[in-house]
Amino acid sequence: MTSSVGRQVTALALPLLAVAYLHAGPQGTSALIAMAYLPGVVLSPLIGVVVDRARLRRLLVAVAWTQVPVIGSVPLASALNGLTWSHLFAAAAVSGALSSTQSVALQSCLPRVVPSQQLMPANSSLTGARTAGLIGGPALGGVLIGIVDPAPALLVECAAYVIGGALFLALPTSLNRSADDVGTSARSRIDALREGLTVIRRETLLRRQALAAAGLNLGGGAGSGLFVLYAVRELGLPSWQLGTVYAAYAVGMGTGVLVATSATRVLGMSRVIQVCALGAGASLFFIPAASLGLAFPVLVLYELLFGLLATVWTVAMTTGRQLITPAHLLGRVNALLQAVLTATLPVGAFAGGWLASRVGIVPVLIGAAILALAGASSLWFPRNLFVEVERAADGTAPPARAGR
Repeated sequence: MTSSVGRQVTALALPLLAVAYLHAGPQGTSALIAMAYLPGVVLSPLIGVVVDRARLRRLLVAVAWTQVPVIGSVPLASALNGLTWSHLFAAAAVSGALSSTQSVALQSCLPRVVPSQQLMPANSSLTGARTAGLIGGPALGGVLIGIVDPAPALLVECAAYVIGGALFLALPTSLNRSADDVGTSARSRIDALREGLTVIRRETLLRRQALAAAGLNLGGGAGSGLFVLYAVRELGLPSWQLGTVYAAYAVGMGTGVLVATSATRVLGMSRVIQVCALGAGASLFFIPAASLGLAFPVLVLYELLFGLLATVWTVAMTTGRQLITPAHLLGRVNALLQAVLTATLPVGAFAGGWLASRVGIVPVLIGAAILALAGASSLWFPRNLFVEVERAADGTAPPARAGR
C-alpha cells in the first residue's frame, strides 16, 4: 500500500517535470512513460528465474529499499539545477525494472502461503491493499505538486518505499525457502526459462491471456503516454483536478476489489473475465470524448469504470493463472507473460506519441480505444477456453502444484 502511494505521485510528477522544466511535447512525455516499462520487459525472463530461486522476503525488502536512492536522485538533481532528460530516463528505467521485480515476486509468493480455494479472495485483498495507497496517492500528489513543485513531491515516494520495505520484513518465514525446492530445479538459467515456456505453450488460456492483454496494453499504452499532456494542455485541467482524476481510478479499483469474488461466484470466472475485459477496453473511448465538453467529469467517469472493470478482470485472470501453473514455475511464467504484456506498453506509448505529433492527440486516442477493444474480444473464443480453470476454481479438479 505504501509503495502504491509513492508510485502514483511519481506517475504525476515525472511527466509534469518533463513538461515544466524540459518543455516536453507528445513524444517526450510518451518516451518517458515508455522508459518506465522497457527495462522490465528486457529483464523479465531473468527476473522470473531469480524470483523462483530467491528468498522472496529478502528480495522484496531489497527491491523496495533500492527504490529510495533511485527516485530520490531526481529532487536532488532538481535542487542543484542539474535535471536532464538522461537523468529522468535513467530514474524511470531503473525504477520500472525494480517495480517489475516486485510485481512478479508478489504474484508468485501468494500461492505458496494461501490454499487454492482462497486464492480469489486473497488476490482481491492484495489488490485492495494496493488500492488503499492508490486512493490517497494521486490526490496527495496533485496537492503536493500544486503547492511545492513536482520534484520535491517525489520525496513522498522515497518515504513510502522505506516503509514498504520494513513491512515486507513481516511476511511469513516460509517465503525464506526457494520455490525451486518445491519442484525440480533446472540446472541452468536457460533450462529454467525453457521450463516456463513449456507451461505457456501447453496452456491455451495463458497464450490467449497474453494476446488479449497485449491488445489492451497497446491501446492503454498510447493513452497513458499522452494522458497528462492531453489533460493539461488540451483540456486545461489544473493539478488538483488531474490528481482527482487519478484518484477516481483508485476508487474504481477499490470497488472492483470488493465485488471481484462475489461477481465470480455468481457469474463464473470465465464470464467475469470476458465481460470485464471487453468493458475495460470500451471505456477507453471516454478519454477522447472528454474533448467534446465536461472534460473533468467525463475523465472521472472513465477512471471509475476502467478501474472497476480492469481490477475485476486482473484479479480473476491472476487467480486463473495461479491455479493452472505449477508453484515452482510460477515466477518464470509470471515473468515471461509480464515481458510479453509489458512490451506492448512502450510500443503503444512510442507509437502514440509519434502519431500524435503528426495527426493530433484525439485521433490517436480513438485508435487506441479501438485496439484495446479488439484485444479484449479475443477472450470470447474458443468456447472451452476456461474449462480447466473453472474446474480448478470449483474444486472438481486438482490445481497444478509441484508438477503435472
